Amino acid sequence: MLESRGADAASRLRRVLRFGRPGFAPTVLGLAAGALAAGVLRTLHDGHALFPGGSVGWSLATLTGLVVIHLVAMGRDRWWGGTGSGAAVALAVLLLHGWVPASAVSLAVVVLVGAARRRRLRTALVHGAVDLLALGGAALLLGLFRPYPTVESPWTPAAWDVYAVPELLTAACAYLLLSRVLLRCCFARPEGADSGCDRTALLRQCLVAVALLGISPLIVVVAVHAPLVLPLFAVPLIALDSTLWIARARAEEQLIDSLTGLPNRQRLMERTRAALREARRTGNRSALLLIDLDRFRSVNDTLGHPAGDRLLLRIAGRLRTVLPAGAEPARLGGDEFAVLLPEVDSTTSAQRVARTVVAALGSPLDLDGLTLALEASAGVAVFPEHAHEAEGLLRRADVAMYEAKRDRSGAEVYDATRDGNTPDRLGLLADLRRALDDGEVALHYQPKVRFDGRVCGLEALVRWVHPERGRVPPDEFIAIAESSGLMPRLTEYVLEVALAQVARWRSAGLTVPVAVNVSPRDVAGPGFAGAVAARLARHGVPPHALQLEITEHVLLEEPQRAADTLAALAGHGVRMSLDDFGTGYSSLVHLRRLPVSELKIDRSFVARLAVDAEDAEIVRCTVDLAHSLGLQVVAEGVEDDETWERLRDLTCDAVQGWLVAAAMPADEATAWLASRGEDGARQRALPPAASPSPVDQPVT
Repeated sequence: MLESRGADAASRLRRVLRFGRPGFAPTVLGLAAGALAAGVLRTLHDGHALFPGGSVGWSLATLTGLVVIHLVAMGRDRWWGGTGSGAAVALAVLLLHGWVPASAVSLAVVVLVGAARRRRLRTALVHGAVDLLALGGAALLLGLFRPYPTVESPWTPAAWDVYAVPELLTAACAYLLLSRVLLRCCFARPEGADSGCDRTALLRQCLVAVALLGISPLIVVVAVHAPLVLPLFAVPLIALDSTLWIARARAEEQLIDSLTGLPNRQRLMERTRAALREARRTGNRSALLLIDLDRFRSVNDTLGHPAGDRLLLRIAGRLRTVLPAGAEPARLGGDEFAVLLPEVDSTTSAQRVARTVVAALGSPLDLDGLTLALEASAGVAVFPEHAHEAEGLLRRADVAMYEAKRDRSGAEVYDATRDGNTPDRLGLLADLRRALDDGEVALHYQPKVRFDGRVCGLEALVRWVHPERGRVPPDEFIAIAESSGLMPRLTEYVLEVALAQVARWRSAGLTVPVAVNVSPRDVAGPGFAGAVAARLARHGVPPHALQLEITEHVLLEEPQRAADTLAALAGHGVRMSLDDFGTGYSSLVHLRRLPVSELKIDRSFVARLAVDAEDAEIVRCTVDLAHSLGLQVVAEGVEDDETWERLRDLTCDAVQGWLVAAAMPADEATAWLASRGEDGARQRALPPAASPSPVDQPVT
């Protein structure tokens, strides 16, 4: 029980020292006023002077005045922990003449500087009170060693001996420690508010202690033996004070983005760690939002970097205004921003904030006479659901942000099943890489058939049977390949295997073309068109025997490079098919820019064609549009006779799905093609009734 109470008391003390305590500052002011009044009355009662006169007094007053002028001229609050140039003078007077004259120096600094900056007067008074109490503590410790010095009986260097060293050390350390602790108690700070400067502050306090020990005794020596030279100490004292101010300013600058004035990555992580500690203590949730501006690079490329910087300033200002109370924005670099929500009710509320931010950043703004409408993508990660530490929370918000960017959804919450960097998925990635090296990934082929029964092509679909996990769904390992950079290697493998199989079929008299899916990353890669042409030549396969299935997303990232690659492929004679038509955002615009000869209607429209009039109308309009542009139309996911008949009535050119045939391994596909004859012309024969497996459905 006693141990528990002791631990609770220690915890409360740490919170008080770290974050301040309401009502403590007035208490400090009252104690300091009472101590000062008692000290003055006691000094006068004993017949001692309050401050030295003559050349010593005037020299100390002049030195104090120079310090005050310096503090006022700098225009900043200089009482960080009760230390600085004024503290060095006050400590020297304490050593020489005692507490009351030292308090007079401290009060002179407080009153004069506070009067020059009226808005800081209350803060100045609290700092002055802290200084008086810290000087009083140092004076009490000095009283343990020797009688109190006074104006009439100073502690002069003539009386110093080897035992004076511990006395000086004790007085300086007590002054520094008491002033620091009292200031922490007086001024409440939000948790983690100054954590980024803690190491710098500790180093600064150590430097101040050395400076006080070095300069204060020297001031005493000069005050006794050459008081008229005393004002010259203003130069090293001001230099010391300026050095400390610069060190503090640099420490703060390291935590602030120089362009926008927002906290930077380091500051964000420190604040996030502090917020997670508080959330862990109180049982609340915290959230981190990561925001990226889409296609911001085009602004820099078109308008120049100065315009891009002005745009970032506008974005930062808009971010500040749209965030709820308590939210803390930051800029991580480039066009990437973050928002810390120290306390949220739920994952849904965090996502709601993210969507609000994305909507606000996406609204038009004027820049140099131009109206720009940028889009943003945001990822959300929540403590404790998604991560328990700041670094993990940031990484998972980053994963969610890229999912939002890929899906064009605006804002996404972290989903572990879509994270390619979990230990399980990293292991799967390593196994996939090994499987590609060892040739363990197989291709299945699903026919595309015209309504007269003639086979017009096959689509190559990737299948992988893991030695331990069994059959891995294509959408799972393809997503891993896309997010990890393994996609180009997977595409090369599929092209190599598919073209080798096409060559074997052609040598056997089966001349059906094969379609291979390629990702936007493949098309954007340098040299892709040349690599495809070289692989066709190596296998002896004519270009028209290969068809590449692409999606309109190839033009969303680096559109010029993608357009050049597609044009080069078309120039080599490779045919292209536009897959998943109707599921994108700018299909009609992109359709005019893509050199495709075939359009594939997504299965999401075909599945309810026979029962949904709207889907039927969409399919009809798509077929008419494609035919007006001279394109062939293929419908995916055909699984029943009624859908077949409706598509034929709509003048669709070909179908693909379980009604015709499932995806088959190469040997089964060979037998299936051979059974239909050399020209592939055979009346449609339905397979036995079966429910399609998600693994056997085409995945692009």
